[in-house]
Formats: sequence, C-alpha cells, structure tokens
Amino acid sequence: MAMVSMRQLLESGVHFGHQTKRWNPKMKKYIFGARNGIYIIDLQKTVKLYRTAYKAIVDTVADGGEVLFVGTKRQAQESIKEAAVNSGMHWVNSRWLGGMMTNFDTIKKSINRLHKLEAMKADGTYELLPKKEVLKLEKKREKLEKNLGGVKTMKKPPACIFVIDTRRESIAVAEANKLGIPVVAIVDTNCNPDIVDFVVPGNDDAIRAIKLFCNSISEACVEGKNLREERKQTKDEEEVEVVVDSGKMPIVERVGDAEEAKAEEAKA
Repeated sequence: MAMVSMRQLLESGVHFGHQTKRWNPKMKKYIFGARNGIYIIDLQKTVKLYRTAYKAIVDTVADGGEVLFVGTKRQAQESIKEAAVNSGMHWVNSRWLGGMMTNFDTIKKSINRLHKLEAMKADGTYELLPKKEVLKLEKKREKLEKNLGGVKTMKKPPACIFVIDTRRESIAVAEANKLGIPVVAIVDTNCNPDIVDFVVPGNDDAIRAIKLFCNSISEACVEGKNLREERKQTKDEEEVEVVVDSGKMPIVERVGDAEEAKAEEAKA
C-alpha cells in the first residue's frame, strides 16, 4: 500500500487551509487551529481518513470499476491527467460538461463524433476535402479533444470519482451524488464535507499537495488492477481441468464434477 506519510503531508503544505474568514463551519471537526489568520488542518485526521479513501479506491478497481479523475483548476490540470494516464483511468481537466454522467448517452454521441474526426484525419479523408472544410473540422476536433479527450474511452459512467476542489467541481459532485457514485475528494476548509462520501481534509490549492494526492490515488488504482488480475488468475487455476482415472482410460473433468457424480450415485 502506497500510503502518504505525515512528513509528506507537512512538506507538501497539506495542512494549510483557507483564511479564517473564508471557511465552512461543517469543516470545524477537521481543523486543528488557526495561525496568522489561516486555518490549520488536523493532519492526524487526514492520514486516517485518507487510508479509508485509498482502500475504497483499491476495492473499487479490484471489483472491476473505473475511476474518473476530476480537477479543472489550473494548479490541478497537469497532475490530474498524469495520474489518470499512469493508472489507465479517465480524467476531466479542462471543463466539466453538464450531464457528463447523468446524461451519458448524449455525451457518448459527442465522443463518437470525436472518434469519427480522428479517423478522418488518420485515413487521409482530410486530403480529399477543401482546405476551409478541413480547418473547420480540425477546430471542432480540437475542441472535442480538449473537453472529452480524457473520457473518450469511457464506455459507461465511472464507479467512483476523485475530485480536487469540490466547490469548483460542484456540478460533477452533484451528478455523482444523484447517481449514487461514490465521491473521494480533497476537502479544504471552505468546502462542504457532507456532499463527499470519502472526505480527505487538505489543501486543494497547493500544487505539491495536489500532486501528492493524485499520484497516490493513481497508485491505488494500479494496486486495485493488480489485485483484480490476481483474483482472476486464482479463479482460473481453480477451474483448471484435471485428469481423473476411471480405471479404463483418463477422463477429463472439471473440478467439482467428480463430487457431483458421486452424489448422484449415492442417491441412486
């Protein structure tokens, strides 16, 4: 388990919250105190809650689910994409399109349009079209790629979403809540923790803090994938065919078939 340490949290500035005049009273239980007009987050609680969130991500991926990384603020864009790519997951780091989860069928039409334009560019169709038409299509493709590039391989709504800054990504969180999709989020002192399933109190503005959490969640996804493969391999081994000596010639049977046959003979 790639768990973040207290030292890593301190060095990344995860403990720094917002100004005391900009806070959400519901975050009071996660605040250690205030210093120079800035709230200090209780990192002991952060470590404990992050351990729970990390395990939830691992279990989700191990069960075959996919995680959607969401963070459109400037400080988070690069880390969100990098973490998602490294773990083979999906991401949104430019703009959250309303209905991306609640109206996924419509979003899929835009994704299909993107795939079609990519195919046209790759197979040489562009070369057969007027230059003006190509420029128009390319502009459309770039716009779709910017907004949907991170989800163009997503076949269905994710099993879980990981969010940086729930205030900024309020629409994404609201859609997840509506669909019953678990939300794992870094929650700063100015956010509402009640709308998040797995709260991780921490600084959602510092680049180092964002990168630390994104990389760790990415590792949780990889760990979940490895666990899934281990389970699959174990299941395949249990179902392996075995040779049973019938006294005359080898008969190939599956594990469990011999026991069922004996039970039938006993009934007879």
